[in-house]
Amino acid sequence: MTLTAPTPDVIALARATLAARDPALAQADARTPVFEWRLRPGGFEGLFRMIVEQQVSVASAASVWARLQAGLGEITPQALLAHDLDSLRGMGLSRQKATYGQGMALAQIEGRIDLEHMQTLDDAGAIAALTALKGVGLWTAEAYLMMCEGRLDVFPGGDVALQEAIKWADGTETRPDQKAAYLRAEAWRPYRAVATHLLWAWYTGVKRGEISLEPPA
Repeated sequence: MTLTAPTPDVIALARATLAARDPALAQADARTPVFEWRLRPGGFEGLFRMIVEQQVSVASAASVWARLQAGLGEITPQALLAHDLDSLRGMGLSRQKATYGQGMALAQIEGRIDLEHMQTLDDAGAIAALTALKGVGLWTAEAYLMMCEGRLDVFPGGDVALQEAIKWADGTETRPDQKAAYLRAEAWRPYRAVATHLLWAWYTGVKRGEISLEPPA
C-alpha cells in the first residue's frame, strides 16, 4: 500500500481557506506554525496496530508491538491466523485484541474487506466497511482514513483533544460532545481533516507551552 499525505502546498491552501471562512479557526491558524501530517503505515498491519494501541500507554503498546513482530515475523493476516489465541496472548495481546485481530485477518483473506485498496471507496463507504469489523469503532475508522490514507475530509468527532481545541477556538465554557463536534465541523468541509490537524497542532503546542492560548496583544 502506498502511503500518501497532503503536500505542504495543499495543507497551506486548505488552512488559508478555513481561516478565511471561519474566524475561530483563523485564530488557531494565526498562532500555529506549519505542521506535518500525522502519516502512519496503512493496510492490515496499520489497522491492526491501531487496535493494539487502544487503551494502553504508548510504552506498553510499543512493547507489545515489538513482541508481536518478534513472534510473528511479518505482520500479515496469514501470520496472525497461524497462531492460536493463547500464542498471541503470550506475545502480549489481550484475548479481546487477539480475537479482534484474527477477525480482521479472516475478513481480509475472505475478501469481506480489502485494506490494501480502501482508496476505491468514498469516505462514507470506507468508514462503513471499517466499522463493520468487530473492534473497529468510529474514531479508529476515521483516524485510519485520515492518518493512513491522507484523506482530507474525515473528522474524528469523538476525539477529546479535538473537542477541547474546538472549545478554545469558539470561546465556550464546555467542550462539545461528539454530536456537537460533528455539527461544528460541517462548516469546514471539504477540509475537515486539515482542520483536525490544525486544532491538534494548536492543542499540542499549548499543552507543551510552545503556543499561547491567548491572542497576541
